[in-house]
Amino acid sequence: MSLPSYPDSPYSVPPAADHDPYGGRPPARTNGFAVAALVLGLLACLFFWTVVGGLLLGLLAVVFGIIAALRTRQGRAPRRVMAIVGAVLGALGLIGSAIVLVVAVSVFDSQEFKDFESCMDRANGRAAEDRCTEDFIDELSN
Repeated sequence: MSLPSYPDSPYSVPPAADHDPYGGRPPARTNGFAVAALVLGLLACLFFWTVVGGLLLGLLAVVFGIIAALRTRQGRAPRRVMAIVGAVLGALGLIGSAIVLVVAVSVFDSQEFKDFESCMDRANGRAAEDRCTEDFIDELSN
């Protein structure tokens, strides 16, 4: 005795996971802008004291993070959290570099630094240069 056979159903095979039945393009599996934002944001936080590294890398991280977040919002790419973290780290690198820049400009433009420069110009040995350095540090800490 055999079982009756039924005609094959057109719905017997489920669609593939990456197939969109409506013809749209599936979202990308990676988001290069988010990865770039995260890496540049980390580098900006590490090199904020170099000012140029913090400002340049931080600005790029913020821009790439915003682009990546917009792409995830539109559904064209994943990794929204990575994009946001990269942009935030880039912003922190920018802020750190700005603080370092302001402090450096205020120190180099101060009267104490000008006195230090003139003392170093008049110094005629290592002991005199060390004394100028000690005086400069004492003036800055007071």
